[in-house]
Parts: sequence; C-alpha cells; structure tokens
Amino acid sequence: MNYMDNEQNLNYAIKLDIFEGPLDLLLYLIKKNEIDIYNIPIALITEQYLDYLKMIKALNLDLAGEYLVMAATLIHIKSRLLLPPPEEPEEEEEDPRAELVRQLLEHKTFKEIAENLGSRPLLERDVFTRAVFPPEEREKNQGDEDELVEASVFELIEAFHRVISQLDKKELLEIDLEKLSLTDIINEVMDQLAVTKSVTFEDLLKGKKDRRRIIYTFLAILELIKLRMIKAYQTSVFGVIRIFPAVES
Repeated sequence: MNYMDNEQNLNYAIKLDIFEGPLDLLLYLIKKNEIDIYNIPIALITEQYLDYLKMIKALNLDLAGEYLVMAATLIHIKSRLLLPPPEEPEEEEEDPRAELVRQLLEHKTFKEIAENLGSRPLLERDVFTRAVFPPEEREKNQGDEDELVEASVFELIEAFHRVISQLDKKELLEIDLEKLSLTDIINEVMDQLAVTKSVTFEDLLKGKKDRRRIIYTFLAILELIKLRMIKAYQTSVFGVIRIFPAVES
C-alpha cells in the first residue's frame, strides 16, 4: 500500500513541525537529569543542549532559529556565572539564571494546562484505541500497562542516538547502493505496523542493514508522527518506546 506520494531526500533539510521549541528541550533535560528548576546547573544543561542541537543538525533536520538564540542565551548565562563577583557590589545582583527560570516556569504552567485540556474526551480519544502490548511485553512491564506515556521527539532522538552508538561500525558501512526514498521507507513502516500492530522503536531501527536505512527509517517515524499516522508510547517515562498506528486497522 502506498501511504505517501511526495518523495524527499537528504540533500536538503527536512522541516518537521513536531519540534515544539527550545524551552521544551530544556524542560526535558531538567526532567531527565532530575534537576531543581530553581537551581539549574547551567554548564551541564548547556553542554547537553548543544549535544542535542548537533544530533538534530546531523540528521539534516531544519533547525528553527529560536533554538540557536537559546543556545546563545545559555552560553551567555554560563559566562556570567563564571565571572568573579565584584569586590564591593553596590547592590545585590540578580541571579543570571532568574529570567530563564521565569520563562521555564511560565512555559511549564501553560504546557500542563494544555495537557489537562487535551486529556478530556475528544475526537482523537474516540479514534485512537488503547494500546495493547503483546503477551511477552505485558509480562515484562506488568503493572505499567495503564501508565502509557507519549514519547517526546527529544526522547526519540536520544533513543535513535543510542541505537546508532550501539551498532558495530562495520554494520554502518554504506555498502547498499540501492536508491532510497523517504516515501518508500514510510510505506515499509506502515506496512509492518499493519501486520504487527506495534513494534519497539529499537527493533524497528535495528532491523535495517546500513546507516542510510537507519537514518531514513528514523526520519520516516518523525514524519509519520507529524502527520499523526503513528504514535510513540512508553510504558513509563524514559522507558521502552513502542510505535503504534494512530488508527487501528
């Protein structure tokens, strides 16, 4: 079955609208590192933030300018914190992180309000059926079945990076000269889900035989999430990611 008509290739940046913004990435990093939002270790967060930007750019994804502005802001805050305090300050200076903390708290509040509104019974809830795990997965995640959490794009990027880093370098040699298109890979993913109903994110990527196919498969997953044709869920925060069709066939 052909699910997509428009082909794309990696010769130009692929624009994805599922990247919510730099504040979302910062909140993700704060949550991941279990950091007190009122006492952010700027050096650590700046380093991890820049690492994520490198991963996004390496995938040739279109990076919004606001991400670069936030990177510059983090570096500026870091440099201010490294400066020695004045010997005789005329007045107590505000913590250089204060404005960033205010922005994060405000964004977090609006995000939580939006999520609460989104949890109300709506059309999407009527369309998307409750995810069902295969028997072996249910046993492995017993007790978590009712706590499905939708995976963020940042978690998908990190999972992708883990898959790539775990593979033997010999496996990443691009010996396959066949012509690939994002359209073909999207169709392959949807055809697989039509049969299996769900698949783990890692199994979906590791089933590919070279770097190009792995990258194309990851981009296909991002594109399908953007188009709301598939959904990515975890049994818990930072847990195993499983991919499901958005509408059960």
